[in-house]
Amino acid sequence: MTHGDAVEAGIALARRADALGYRRIWYTEHHNQEGYAASATSVLIAHVAARTRRIRVGAGGVMLPNHSPLVVAEHFGTLATLHPDRIDLGMGRGVGGTSSPTLRALRRDSSAADAYPEHVRELRAYLWEGTDASEVRAIPGTGTRVPLYVLGSSVSGARLAASLGLPYCFASHFAPAALEEAVDVYRTEFRASPQNAEPYVIAGVNVTAARTTEEAREQARLTQHLLAERLVPERAPLSAEQAQAVLDSPTGREVLRRYRYSAVGDPGEVARYLDWFGRHARADELIIEFQTRTAEARAISLEAVAEEALPAGA
Repeated sequence: MTHGDAVEAGIALARRADALGYRRIWYTEHHNQEGYAASATSVLIAHVAARTRRIRVGAGGVMLPNHSPLVVAEHFGTLATLHPDRIDLGMGRGVGGTSSPTLRALRRDSSAADAYPEHVRELRAYLWEGTDASEVRAIPGTGTRVPLYVLGSSVSGARLAASLGLPYCFASHFAPAALEEAVDVYRTEFRASPQNAEPYVIAGVNVTAARTTEEAREQARLTQHLLAERLVPERAPLSAEQAQAVLDSPTGREVLRRYRYSAVGDPGEVARYLDWFGRHARADELIIEFQTRTAEARAISLEAVAEEALPAGA
């Protein structure tokens, strides 16, 4: 696809998810990476929110090391002003690209990630605690109380979310190792805040769904083939045998382990897996990453999950 085609396909997906009753759709932030048209997160959110009716639209997430907390507060305060009670702000501590060159191009430095907890607190102050007496205010932003979510894949992120009384969104769809420990720490150490009186866990899970098990498995195979091509330095096209050899290598097996939590199958099979995974992760909500090769296959997965797994009134 061209970048324009990809954005339009994403908007079509959001509109269908809105009609089907999905709760929210989030957009991540990637820089200097082929295959992602997702560098200007707040711009995408504004465009999708204007083209949908009910679904919450947010960042999954904004990478705080790349930005001034004040500017993020102003962007999301503006979004919340344009689309009241429909905007979410997930916050990550990564860069969303090749670290050193990207940080230099963004005019940030490698120590920016170390200030992540401080930046989360500063951002919350702008959106939740700012008053007319504050020396610096986010305008728009102050008083909008945009819901904040800490994104992470570690126990340290869980502790930060618990200490601030914010929801914790765990990236178990690509970094599953610490899921159980992090959720346990988060729920044990959670302290109530003005935003959340109780802990709230969102866990990521991969889904490849189709009308039949065989179709879903073929889509999963095609997705893994693409993953194998991305693992070779030249990213050259591979035969099925070559792709399998890459996936069977130590590097390939390690990458596949990152996708441990994946539902592949027909609507009923996927619904049963998601039910199990939600209980296993002790999650209040699941966030789905659809693993498909085409926009058409992704739309089929979206429909299949809604058919059997989407809670009534979600």
